[in-house]
Amino acid sequence: MTESPALPTVWRPRTTRIVAYTTAGAIVLALIVLAVVVPEQYTVADRVLMVVFGAFIAWVLHMLARCRVTAEESGVTVVNAFKTRRLEWPEILDVTMNVGDPWPTLDLSDGTSLGAMGINGAEKTLAARQLAELQALLRTRGEAPDPF
Repeated sequence: MTESPALPTVWRPRTTRIVAYTTAGAIVLALIVLAVVVPEQYTVADRVLMVVFGAFIAWVLHMLARCRVTAEESGVTVVNAFKTRRLEWPEILDVTMNVGDPWPTLDLSDGTSLGAMGINGAEKTLAARQLAELQALLRTRGEAPDPF
């Protein structure tokens, strides 16, 4: 059984961030170079749109790289690519991640579930440790189980 980590704690994927930011930088740089070296038949507006397109791709990659799960005394904040959700500890009934799942799923007291993209299943060892820590926190801070 894993010990609960000290709070506050933040779990985020390593590889996803490295790949996303490296790719974003390469795309923006490549499109800037392309905008400079394209033939004269391309207008300034065309060149600007190339750079803007690169910036848009970089923004999307940033949104994917910013994913994280933060545990604090009062609850958990799940930051996914385009949505952030704040949960109190009693709202989370369980957290599971089956082999092959891209990220864990939080089962919530309102009957819904929420993916926690901040723990990346592709990083097997790191994800297993992060999941175990979150489960340990849930056991100590979540709502007490029914006595049946």
